[in-house]
Amino acid sequence: MTRTLIAVGSILVAIAAAAFRVAGAGHTLPAVQQGPLTPVADWSREAQRAIVPPPAGVGDKFPGEAAVYMGIVHAAMYDVAVAIHGGYRPYAVAPAAPADTSAAAAIAAAAHGVLVELLPTQVEDLNNRYAGYLSRLPNNAAKTNGVVLGERIATTILAMRANDGSLAEIQHVQPRVGPGLFEPDPARPVLGFRLSRIRPLALKSPKQFRPAPPSPLGSQEYAADFEEVRRFGRFDSDIRTDEQTNRALFWTDHDLRQWNDGLLRVAADHGLDLMQTARMLALAHVSGGDAMIACFDAKYHYMFWRPAAAIVLSGADGKSRTEPDATWRPLRTTPNHPEYPAAHACHTSAIVEALRTFFGTDEVRVSLDSRTTGTTRTFNRLHEIVEEVEDARVFAGFHFRSSDRTGSRLGRDVARFVAAERFRPVAGSGPPQRP
Repeated sequence: MTRTLIAVGSILVAIAAAAFRVAGAGHTLPAVQQGPLTPVADWSREAQRAIVPPPAGVGDKFPGEAAVYMGIVHAAMYDVAVAIHGGYRPYAVAPAAPADTSAAAAIAAAAHGVLVELLPTQVEDLNNRYAGYLSRLPNNAAKTNGVVLGERIATTILAMRANDGSLAEIQHVQPRVGPGLFEPDPARPVLGFRLSRIRPLALKSPKQFRPAPPSPLGSQEYAADFEEVRRFGRFDSDIRTDEQTNRALFWTDHDLRQWNDGLLRVAADHGLDLMQTARMLALAHVSGGDAMIACFDAKYHYMFWRPAAAIVLSGADGKSRTEPDATWRPLRTTPNHPEYPAAHACHTSAIVEALRTFFGTDEVRVSLDSRTTGTTRTFNRLHEIVEEVEDARVFAGFHFRSSDRTGSRLGRDVARFVAAERFRPVAGSGPPQRP
C-alpha cells in the first residue's frame, strides 16, 4: 500500500493554525510533560484512543486487530528510544540520533507517522492532534532533529509492514456446516478472519505455535467442559455466584483498552524511565499482537463451535455424553468468531508473560479497571490474572475450559519467542533493564 508521511516543514507550518482545534469532544490531548513516562505514555494513550472503539476511543478495531495495531505503533516508539538512548537491539532500525534530539518530538513523529497510515479515515484528526502536541515543544534544532528521526523510523516500520494483509479485502466463507463447527451469526459481522492471515510482527508464521485440535465431541474432556459451561455460563445460572458474575462481566470490556491503561499504571508505579517504558510496552504489545494473530489462525483452522451452539444443538452431534438444552443462553452475547482457542486467554497470557520477562518475577502488582462494571481489580501475582480470565470466559458462557487453557499456553509460547528474538540488549551492555 502507499505509505505517505507528512513532511517536517508542512507540519511545523500547520502548528499555529491547528493548536486550538486538536481535541475532539471528550478527548483531551495529553500534556507535554517531563516525567519519566512521557512522551511514550502520551503517544501510547493517543494510539489507544485512535484504535479502540467508543466510548473508550474513537477507533473501530475489535480487540484482536487492535492488539496488532498497538504492537506496530509501540515497536516504532521503541526504536526511537533505542536510537536516542542505545543499549538494545532495534526492532527495525535505530539510526544515529544527534545529541540534541528531542525525545518528545521523535516519539510523537514516529507514532503519528505509523498511525496515519494504519488509520486512513482518521488522518485529519491525527494530524491536528500531532500538530497541537508539537506546538507545545520549544521551536529549536532538537525539535526538528526529533521529527526527522521519528519520521525516518516510522517510514522504515511501515515499509516492513507493507502488504502485510492488514488492509486486505477478504471475507469469511463458511467452508462447511455440521456438529462441532462454528456457524457465524449472519446478523453480525464475522470478526478476525482477516487477522488470521496477517503477517506476524515477530513470529515466523501465524501457525508457528498452532495448537493440537480441540477435544473430540465424544471425549470425556469435552463432556466435562460442556457440563461446566452449561451450568456456570447460562445467563440465569443458579449456581454462579455474584462474585463470579461480576468477574465474568469485568472482562467483557475491550481488553486492549484495559491492558494498555494497566500497563501504563505499572510503568508509573515502578518509576520506569523512557527507555524502560518503551521496551516494556513494545514487548507486551508485540507479544499481544502476535498472540492474537496466532490465535485467530487456529480459530479459523479448526472452526470449533461455541457453547451457545453446542449446548442447544448437542443432540445433533451423535454423542451420548452431552444432552441438549434449547433454552440455554450465555451471560452475554457471544463474540462472532470461532471458539477454539480463547482469544482473551491468548492475549492476556502473552502480555502477562511479557511482564514476567521484563520484571524477572511473577510478583508484579497490576491494577486493571473495567468500564463494564465500573470497578478495579488488583492482582499481586501475574499468574492470578491468567487464571481469572480463564474462569471469566467460562462464567460468561463464551468458552470451554480447555479452550481457555490452550489459549493461555499459546499466548505464553508466543511471548517467550518474542522476548528471545526481539527487544534484547546489545552485546556487552549487560542484562535487560529492569526497575
